[in-house]
This record gives sequence, C-alpha cells and structure tokens, in this order.
Amino acid sequence: MATQKMLKFVTLGKEMPAKRDATLRSQDFGEIYREFAAQKAAEQASRCSQCGVPYCQAHCPLSNNIPDWLRLTAEGRLQEAYELSQATNTFPEICGRICPQDRLCEGNCVIEQSGHGTVTIGAVEKYLTDTAWENGWVKPIRPGSERVESVGIIGAGPGGLAAADVLRRQGVQVTVYDRYDRAGGLLTYGIPGFKLEKDVVMRRNDQLREAGVQFVMNCNVGEDLTFDAIRGQHDAVLIATGVYKIREIEAPGAALNGIVKALDYLTVSNRQSFGDEVASFEDGTLNAKGKRVVVIGGGDTAMDCVRTAIRQGATSVKCLYRRDRANMPGSQREVQNAEEEGVEFVWLAAPKGFAGEGQVGGVMVQKMRLGQPDATGRQAPEVIEGADYLEPADLVVQALGFEPEDIPTLWGVPELAVTRWGTIKADFRSHATSLPGVYAAGDIVRGASLVVWAIRDGREAAESILSYLSQQSVVAAE
Repeated sequence: MATQKMLKFVTLGKEMPAKRDATLRSQDFGEIYREFAAQKAAEQASRCSQCGVPYCQAHCPLSNNIPDWLRLTAEGRLQEAYELSQATNTFPEICGRICPQDRLCEGNCVIEQSGHGTVTIGAVEKYLTDTAWENGWVKPIRPGSERVESVGIIGAGPGGLAAADVLRRQGVQVTVYDRYDRAGGLLTYGIPGFKLEKDVVMRRNDQLREAGVQFVMNCNVGEDLTFDAIRGQHDAVLIATGVYKIREIEAPGAALNGIVKALDYLTVSNRQSFGDEVASFEDGTLNAKGKRVVVIGGGDTAMDCVRTAIRQGATSVKCLYRRDRANMPGSQREVQNAEEEGVEFVWLAAPKGFAGEGQVGGVMVQKMRLGQPDATGRQAPEVIEGADYLEPADLVVQALGFEPEDIPTLWGVPELAVTRWGTIKADFRSHATSLPGVYAAGDIVRGASLVVWAIRDGREAAESILSYLSQQSVVAAE
C-alpha cells in the first residue's frame, strides 16, 4: 500500500513552494517562499522513487533518513515524519531554509539525474518542522537524569548549539559563551531574514535556555574571560567559534571610506530587523539607501549582501565575480533570486583598485578570462590586458570569504595546535584537539563551510565528549 503512494514522479512534476512576487518581497526582509500546503507537501514527497541506495541521504552531511520521512509525509503521517527528521538533525527547519539543496540532497536525487526534476526535499523538511512547532510536537528537552559533569562551549553558532542540545539531553550541565548579545552566531547576525526569519532561530535558543543551558553573552574570550578560566570551570570544553576574519582586498584605495566588510554590513542590517538602534546604519555608513552598491565576491555571503542592498533601497546593485556563472561557489537558486530582485551580475570581473578622495567613488575593474585549471581543478581567472574600466560606486562590500582568527595568540594558549591555514587541528573523527578535554568543531576546524556541516560536527563532538566524560568518571572511581 505504501509504495502505491510513492513513485509518482512520472505523473507529478517538480513543484517548489510559490515565491512571493519579486517586486513586493524586495521591499521587506520576510522570507520569500510561501508555505507548502499539506496537500502539496504530500504530493511532492510522493514523487520520491524510494531508491535502494538513496543518493540524497548519502550526500547529506547529517545522513538524514530522507526517503523514509518523505514516505511518511506522503502517507500523511507528519508527526512520525518530523520525529524521523529530528532524529539526525538538531535544526531541520533551519536546514530546510538555508541548505544549498541544489548542491547536496536534491542535486544528487536519482529522479533529477533521470530528467524528471528533483524531489523538493528542503521545502518538505521545512514544512514538516514548522508544522511540528505549530502542533506542539516539538517537546521540551527533559533529561532523564542530571549529571554532575559540566561542559563549556565557546561559540553559540549552529555547531555549538547542536552540541549543547545533544549534551543537555544526556543531563550534562552546559554553559555556552559567545561574543554577541544574542545566541545563534551567523544564523542570527550573518544570514538575512529573507532566508531565515529570526524568530525561527530565537525559538531554538529559547528551547535550549528552558532546558537549562546557561548562556554567557557579550563575552570575548581572551578579553572578558580567559580560556584557562573556562577550562578550569568545566570538565570539557568545545571550541565552536566559527571563522569571522574576513579576507580583505589589498589594492590601491582599499582604505577609502565606504569600503566595508560583508559581516559588518549584514550584522547591522540584522540588528535593524531586531529593532536595535545602530549608529552606523542611521548615519549611512552601513546603509545602502540611495547608493550605487558594488559587492565583490561570488559566494552565498555575497548573495546575502546584494539582496540586502536591494531591500535597503540602493539605486543600483552590482555583483563582481572573477569567474563565470558556472564556476561561482554560491547557490544558483540564490543567484536567480537576486536577479529577479534587480541585482546585476558582472561576470569575469575583479577589482584592481578603488577611486575616490576620502570616500570611495568607484571600483577599478579588470576584465578576466578563464585559463587553465588551477590546483583545485577549476579554471584559473587571467587578466585581459587593456580592458580595465571604472565602475561607479558609493558603497563597496567585500564578500571574499572568511578566515580563522589567531586563536592561540588571542586566547593565550600557544599549545593549542593549528594547521598552516590557522584552523584548529582536531581529529576528524573525535574532534579532539591537542589539549586534553578540549574539542573543536565546525568552521574553526574545517574552514568557512555550510551550516549543515557545523551541525554535524557539533553533534559528533558532543558524542565524543560524552565518551570522554564517562572515561574520566571510570578513572576517578578507580
């Protein structure tokens, strides 16, 4: 009977949730996709071919049991479907919104490969968890028993919060330290509301707080509190700080006013969405209203910046990227959304310098072409001599990616081993660092990556910490 509800991809076409009209959605920071109706979610889930070897699951960093919860959704067993999705994913409603499914589960869907159009996995995942919250299926975290051991987690981003969830469910005492005033890391301050409305993140923060997780906010480790002090207060420590140091352009004029960092720009915009008063927005420094905006970069952060500038009322928004569309790292869906909203992409273009006196007035652009593949296998961009031109700009946003801060120096722990890239050196299975009882997870280990990888790392690290705490208890008892 169950199979009759599945394998509908031959008769049912792929259908994404409807998008709000581009003209209307570009006026606010609300999410752009409308909710799936129950019937649509069931229909789209029924298109799953129930593969013997599900490539969608194999290409999901969390190994989500996607075929089974699609089947349950098609059968109308939504609570069971939600519980199955929650079993492997701490934040399925967040992944459903912001994962680049076109590069992960959906991009590897078998029926997509056969030309029938992928199952819209992300939309169904989002629908399931939103429905679970509405119906009270998301239960409070109530440990069966309390443990005396405590763990300190540095960083309240997705990796740290995922680890806090796993540890707290096992009764471990958890304290999370973070530099910001609200938990969530990039989920809160780096990703705009049109992709991830903030009440979705705050709801999870509240769930952890009500479960007994302690949050120490506005805490800069190394300044407000030493790393040694945190280690001294806890039986184990997890470093999940993410990477926040932005790659800056080194070119003539790079110090001009009006050339800003992507994270600074996005953080201020998100603070505005919370209703905070932010001086750098009010005085126009980090506000695109009435300005010609140029964003430099081709990743998802660049897409967030261009779409934010549109909503702030920029007169024009252009995105410069040194490779072509096929070779850009950002989600193709996000590029399409940006184009619909009025962003102009300038492919094969890179900044040579900046023009202006005191205040930026333009970007000196070099035209590029793609040459031979580099060490990564991607075609390396080469300068086309004599094709430079000046692109007028009143606000330039640098979105070239992130690098790790020098944590051993900042925190006064030179014995904490790092790689030649500055990321923390940790065992790829256990996430253990060179310091006993100290673990690391997420971007601070793997470099700037996806939220879903941080969630996986945080969950794995928490399991390793639980094993470590149990071993320490055995040793103490002997």
